[in-house]
Amino acid sequence: MAENSMSENESQNNLADAGAQQGQDGEQEGWRRTPKNTVKIIDFMKFRKIAASISLVLVLASAVSLGINQLEWGLDFTGGTLVEVVYEEAADPQQIRAQLDDAGYEGHVVQYFGSERDVLVRMPPQKALDAAQNARLGDSIIEALKTATTSEVSLRRSEFVGPAVGEELANQGGLGMLTALALVMLYIAFRFQLKFAFGAVVALFHDVVITLGIFSVARWDFDLTVLAALLAVIGYSLNDTIVVSDRIRENFRKVRKGTSFEVINLSLSQTLGRTIVTSLTTLLVLFALFFLGGELIRGFAIGLIIGVCVGTYSSIYVAANVLVALNISKEDLAIPIKEGAEDPDLAA
Repeated sequence: MAENSMSENESQNNLADAGAQQGQDGEQEGWRRTPKNTVKIIDFMKFRKIAASISLVLVLASAVSLGINQLEWGLDFTGGTLVEVVYEEAADPQQIRAQLDDAGYEGHVVQYFGSERDVLVRMPPQKALDAAQNARLGDSIIEALKTATTSEVSLRRSEFVGPAVGEELANQGGLGMLTALALVMLYIAFRFQLKFAFGAVVALFHDVVITLGIFSVARWDFDLTVLAALLAVIGYSLNDTIVVSDRIRENFRKVRKGTSFEVINLSLSQTLGRTIVTSLTTLLVLFALFFLGGELIRGFAIGLIIGVCVGTYSSIYVAANVLVALNISKEDLAIPIKEGAEDPDLAA
């Protein structure tokens, strides 16, 4: 009797260890077999209506701000002049801004470009000047800076972007984002199922609109670096959504019993640790770029920081909420059985 009891205890311990290992590898059948749950299930879907309300309010507020305030377009889209100058001694951007204000220039952006001697000046088209004068604005800026200071100033680079080129860049950027969303929907529909594709596209739309809305409300410059950040946000959010979707599909096929809410809660709980760790490590790099990367890359860092935070939230609540709204079920994800093949459930 003692030997049988010890044997049973050893068997239970081995089963628990195997179940824990399977839980780490994402094997849901191991989770069902173990006498003790290896994953703490969080009832995410309990708050799905609250999350949906928050998302709806944020998206609507962003849409209103974009419709009324629009975006603070940078020189890449509005056109203008970019001048890079080198001072003999360390320069003070605040003094340079005051010098340009005294010279009658409006809307300029002055920032360091590398060392404290290298200065970048961005100047939008001046309303008081005609097209020909705006095209030669770089020469006028360098002359104004030389006149206003006793330090030697040399011109390193001067570029002019016309309004037509800026408008073309804006159109191409918008078309690029729409194309990315369409290709994402096709890929996920092929890779998973059409309901997952709708959920992923809604989550991506949610992330992009809220990020744009924050830039609109804060009146931050929107240039090509921010557009690149938005495209990176689409890729980041998509990666998170695919990881969650893959676990949901896997659990729907492996869990014999359980409602859609229970399967989705289980899947989100299993991927939560990975989602948080990935987001935190990404944010560490982005905050380093924000504080140490300088003005030129700050918009890119801000866009990605906002996008990563919103994307982490949407991969948990938005995409899963859409699946619940579309009544996702085990039948939607069942593996088709070839005619004449033995049904494992019936055989069991």
